[in-house]
Amino acid sequence: MTKVMWEKKISSFLVGKTIKTTRYFNDKEMGLFGWDDEYSKRPLVIFFNDGSWIVPMMDDEGNDGGALAVSDEKLSTIPVM
Repeated sequence: MTKVMWEKKISSFLVGKTIKTTRYFNDKEMGLFGWDDEYSKRPLVIFFNDGSWIVPMMDDEGNDGGALAVSDEKLSTIPVM
């Protein structure tokens, strides 16, 4: 898939959504992703008003949770726990 195709697909998923709530993954979600050992990082999950969600991952294979860079001077990074 080309960069333009990815951008269209991502935009169609994200544009226009409203964030309903955010929180860190709970134990059940950690287990569903296979991140339930003592070395796994607990990522932030963002839930949207339509029931969809998004969560940062370490890599394309989903090997662990990841931090988010933020464009705010007071909150430059949302860490994993």
